[in-house]
Formats: sequence, structure tokens, C-alpha cells
Amino acid sequence: MPEVISRDGTRVAYEKSGRGPVVILIDGAFCGLEFGPMKKLAAELEKNLTVIRYDRRARGASGDTKPYAVQREIEDIEALMGTAAGRVALYGVSSGAVLAMLATVSLPVSKLAMYEPPFMVGPHARKLPPDHTAVLTRLIAEGRRGDAVKYYLGDIIGVPRLMPFVL
Repeated sequence: MPEVISRDGTRVAYEKSGRGPVVILIDGAFCGLEFGPMKKLAAELEKNLTVIRYDRRARGASGDTKPYAVQREIEDIEALMGTAAGRVALYGVSSGAVLAMLATVSLPVSKLAMYEPPFMVGPHARKLPPDHTAVLTRLIAEGRRGDAVKYYLGDIIGVPRLMPFVL
């Protein structure tokens, strides 16, 4: 599988298919090359576009250089853009939508499309626990990734606890 090296030395595994203008598909937090909606979408888009899909850092075949920072994921996108000539379009889903939007600030992006970015705004927005960032950071630092996922999905996103296979 091809890979690029991000600024901090992280290996980022990717697939490139199709012909035409380039679009990079950016998955949500729990998806990657082998799991999630982008594989089916890529199969349709590659009829008219060059499609780049990748495993975000710490997922699938990509590396996981510490410490994590959102800016490192933007640098991963930048490294992927280096495999294409000229400007590229970005399409992101969920947290990938946020990454795509943030990438447009510093990278030469021709078009941006986002689906379900996890913004909680307005009078009906879910109220987050005040210490949610500290709790997540602590769980991850302690190597309790499963507990971090349960906390994120249950206490932050609000997945009903009736879903015992998840929580």
C-alpha cells in the first residue's frame, strides 16, 4: 500500500484510484480504508475523479506519532495533497469534515464538501461535561482507549446506553 510521510515523520497509508480532478476523502474518527462509507463513495467518484482515501493517523496501516494534535492531521492532508498536481477538493464526514474545513485555512483547496460535522450549536445543543477534554486526555494517556471511546460516545456524543454492544 502506498504511503506518504507527514511533517512529523508519521506514515500515512492511502489508496488512489480513478482519473480526473483530485478529491481527498476524509473519514470520521472511527473509520478507515477498510471500514466506513468512503469505500463505496470512492467507487462511484472514481468514474470521473481521482480519489484519494487514507487511514487517518493511529488507524489501519498509518502510524501514530505522539503527541496527538489536530494540526498534525492537517499536515497529513498536506502530505497527501503532495501526491497530486495542483489544487485538490476535500470531502469530509463527521470529524473528517472538521479536518477538511480547517485544512482550507492553510492549504490550497479548490472545493470543500462536508457531511455531518459534529458542531453542537444553538438552543438545543448538547451540553458537554465541563471536564470532557481532561477526562478524554487522561483516559488516553492511561492507555484506556476502550474507556475513552465509551466516554466519548456516551457522555459527549450522547449515544444511548441502550446500545450495550457499543457502550
